[in-house]
Amino acid sequence: MPKPIVAIVGRPNVGKSTLFNRILGRNFAIVEDMPGVTRDRNYAEAEWEEKHFLLVDTGGFEPETDDVMYSKMRDQTTLAVEEADIIIFLLDGKEGLLPSDIEVSHRLRASGKPVLYAINKVDGVRHEGLLPDFYRLGIDTLYPLSAQHGPGFSDLMDELWRMLPESPSQPEAGEEAVIPRISILGRPNVGKSSFVNSLIGEDRMIVSPVAGTTRDSVDSLYQYYGRKYILVDTAGIRSRGRISQGVEKYSVMRAMKSLVRADVALVLIDASEGITEQDERIAGLAHEEGKGLILILNKWDLVPDKEEAYKKFMTDIQQRLKFAAYAPVLTISAKTRQRITKIFDEIDRVIQETEKRVPTAELNRVFERLTATHEPPLYRGKRVKYYYITQGSIKPPTFILFVNYPDGVHFSYLRYIENNLREAFGFQGTPLRIFAKSRREERTKGERSSKKK
Repeated sequence: MPKPIVAIVGRPNVGKSTLFNRILGRNFAIVEDMPGVTRDRNYAEAEWEEKHFLLVDTGGFEPETDDVMYSKMRDQTTLAVEEADIIIFLLDGKEGLLPSDIEVSHRLRASGKPVLYAINKVDGVRHEGLLPDFYRLGIDTLYPLSAQHGPGFSDLMDELWRMLPESPSQPEAGEEAVIPRISILGRPNVGKSSFVNSLIGEDRMIVSPVAGTTRDSVDSLYQYYGRKYILVDTAGIRSRGRISQGVEKYSVMRAMKSLVRADVALVLIDASEGITEQDERIAGLAHEEGKGLILILNKWDLVPDKEEAYKKFMTDIQQRLKFAAYAPVLTISAKTRQRITKIFDEIDRVIQETEKRVPTAELNRVFERLTATHEPPLYRGKRVKYYYITQGSIKPPTFILFVNYPDGVHFSYLRYIENNLREAFGFQGTPLRIFAKSRREERTKGERSSKKK
């Protein structure tokens, strides 16, 4: 079941980003030094009292403007409203109610989505004088608060908590849970619709419609030579509303929503144009979500010198998409259906890799060799001892390192370990997660288990 989306909207400079960070409980920042993974990110996974949701920060909404930048921000916010399950409409308590606020409220009411009306920058009695003016919006309940300092924040979050559904504790049951879900992603005009139309061509058959768990999504169940796949929330399968057609370029949010429920992401790239920043962002989403990933160079029929172009693409992937260098690359033409059917074999291989488990004994044979070959760096003048490694889970494969100083495990050494694990065991098409833990944590956990017995 996908997490609900909560979008914060409002005019520019009303404090949306400040509220965004307060809900997350931290200043949201890039945590990896890899381009394309978290660049220009304005969304995050959030949790409040054990309820989980996706939080979206928007740039600002000006209903009527000739400014190109504000127009783009308005388009982005329009998409956020369309995709959101709950909206927090943030207003400025110091400036009072403005005509543009009234226009935004009309649009939000027309969306039919549940809306929380929050009045920001209310830091005390001296700022409460303008509050009655906001009731002209025709709203019974307002939530005055200070996103920067905290007063009133808990009241808003308590109401949001009541509106959020319970986070599921168990995965979906039944046959649909074991049929792989495939998300087809890409920026506008890379040929997603043509690609989907090729997939449902003469050698494929629609078996039945499968109702999606989101309000406006219908997934489709397909069969290819007896193998079933669910295509998730894909352009070309269901028609989009007029709003979407105007702002499809903001495809990151759509990609995020589609990825939540997918097992494998197919990221389409226009081979005639090369890799763009938006391609980096979308591939980065699949990597961050821990999904299987296949890069598909579409429109290969339009590429003149194919051998030279392929070499350049592989170089660009190593440089611009180095965080996803593990992903297989396929060259296709949706228009001519060139190599279309090879995609399903690749999907099956990637799924196997995401579900791969390596026995602890085999893992540690490789692990002992790589730590002996390349000694880890010191931590505050002390040697970091690597005791052993074990695989904790799959989808994506996740490994736990037991060491004496977890804080001393440098990310570059984790990358070294990852590269060696891939060389030894494959894992093509899937991200790997590697975490360091103290050996004491394992012992303490074991002692607690023994006491319970």
